[in-house]
Amino acid sequence: MSPAEEEKSLPLPQRWPRASKFALSACAAAVAELVTFPLDLTKTRLQIQGEAAVRGDGAAAGQAAPYRGMLRTAAGIVQEEGLGKLWQGATPAVYRHIVYSGVRMVAYEHLRDSVLCRAEDKTFPLWYSVVGGMSAGAIGQFFASPTDLVKVQMQMEGKRKLEGKPLRFRGVHHAFLKILSEGGIRGLWAGWVPNVQRAALVNMGDLTTYDTVKHFLLLNTPLVDNSVTHSVSSVCSGLVAAVLGTPADVVKTRIMNQPRDKQGRGLLYKSSMDCLIQTVQGEGFMSLYKGFIPTWMRMAPWSLVFWLTYEQIRRICGVSSF
Repeated sequence: MSPAEEEKSLPLPQRWPRASKFALSACAAAVAELVTFPLDLTKTRLQIQGEAAVRGDGAAAGQAAPYRGMLRTAAGIVQEEGLGKLWQGATPAVYRHIVYSGVRMVAYEHLRDSVLCRAEDKTFPLWYSVVGGMSAGAIGQFFASPTDLVKVQMQMEGKRKLEGKPLRFRGVHHAFLKILSEGGIRGLWAGWVPNVQRAALVNMGDLTTYDTVKHFLLLNTPLVDNSVTHSVSSVCSGLVAAVLGTPADVVKTRIMNQPRDKQGRGLLYKSSMDCLIQTVQGEGFMSLYKGFIPTWMRMAPWSLVFWLTYEQIRRICGVSSF
């Protein structure tokens, strides 16, 4: 049998390992996103509350926030907009995670195994894992920023309707086209800097923590590479990711949701640092953790669903464990 014939006879994961890992991680991320999306919508609404006070909008600033807290926010959305609105913006969110999770997982494994060179016994220095996780998250989020922008803006459409404002978008594709026509290519990457900063921090918590905890447990405890180990590792990764990523997520959400001029420049914030300063000055430091509970409550089950699904479908498809 010739080398070409031997290659064709190999399973797809062995013939195209990176493409296969991209597809598997994208499938796992889509499942996790759909299951936990209502918490993401609730988090986004919470992060926008109080923003009028920062703008100095006297009329709006004097009014009480329509929702306070995660449960009341979610209940208010259901009562005023309908149950289905808890999944408003889910389509671009799934698109985003297909790109984001696929790229970040492939990038992290490549950095870990080929660039930073993990040892044969699978030990890996923590700071190597931190570098790999942050780099992979930043790369993945940069490519996924346009879909994240559409997701955030579509999540706010229900609120605009209740406020009597005209809806901006008829659907996902219309949103992409409108943002592109108004701000050009640059407009699709609005808010990409805080977006990438957040992704780097989140993946330092998610990828680094999961990889470190999992292999620590395998090397130092009686646990084996199964669902129990994956679950413990994913719970730890979700908590650390939420703590590290929430402040950057608040800044990212506000920058992406702000109105823009014809050149695509924001009218409220000059940069992510300007948004950070205005938010802390106008609402206090803890405003950076608005939406922390739904962020954590989303990241914990998201990480659990994602990692369990990802590890299982890797095993089913004959790909080695992460």
